[in-house]
This record gives sequence, structure tokens and C-alpha cells, in this order.
Amino acid sequence: MAGTDHLSAVFSALADPTRRAILADLAERDATVTELTASLPMSMPAVSRHLKVLERATLISRTRSGKWRASHLEAAPLREAADWIERYREFWDSSLTRLDAHLAAVQAAERPRNSTDRDPRPSTETASDHKEP
Repeated sequence: MAGTDHLSAVFSALADPTRRAILADLAERDATVTELTASLPMSMPAVSRHLKVLERATLISRTRSGKWRASHLEAAPLREAADWIERYREFWDSSLTRLDAHLAAVQAAERPRNSTDRDPRPSTETASDHKEP
């Protein structure tokens, strides 16, 4: 159950677009709250709150060097989330493959019937061509 709780925390953290933007910034480089705030339309305390959520989900780690506290992206939880999603991608791929096969079979079954229903060539005969003697 602990793994499920952790995965829930990861998905909950990823649900917010601001936190996803922070992760995108941290994927490029480690950054301080000040540096992260520069690219976001919010205050430093608001960014700090988002960082705490990301840290609780273990998506980031934070290190202190003197008075600076840098945040660093931790990729392992993202891998776990991607692996979980991957199982469902395989399910949908399999379902779509079966749907494609079914549609191909339906179309193949309809082709002969449609070709005998009517001649696709336009008729050149007129009513006067069929006069009775």
C-alpha cells in the first residue's frame, strides 16, 4: 500500500500545471526559489509551497549551500509514474489493434455485397432504347 500512496502523491503533485512548469525548469538545471519565481507569475512564498509539495512527493530534493537552497529534479518517481502509465498504454494499443482488425473484417465483408448491389459505371441507356415492339 505504501507504493500506491507514493504513486498517488506523485500524480497529485503532477496534476498542477505550476508544479509541472517547475519540474520542466528543474529538468534543465538546479534552481533556487528566486530563480524559479522569475519564470512564474506568482510570489516566492507561493513557489515555496509548490516546492514543498514536490519535495513530499520526492519529485525534487533540496540542498543548502550557505544561505542558498537549490532544488534538484529527482527522476525516479517520474519513472515509476511512467511505468504505471505504460501498462495502460499497452492495454489501449492492444484494444486498438483488435478494433482495427474488426473494422478491416467488417469492411472486407461489405466490399463484395456493395460491388454487386449496383454498377458504379454511369448508364448510357435512355428510356427510348427500351421501346417495346
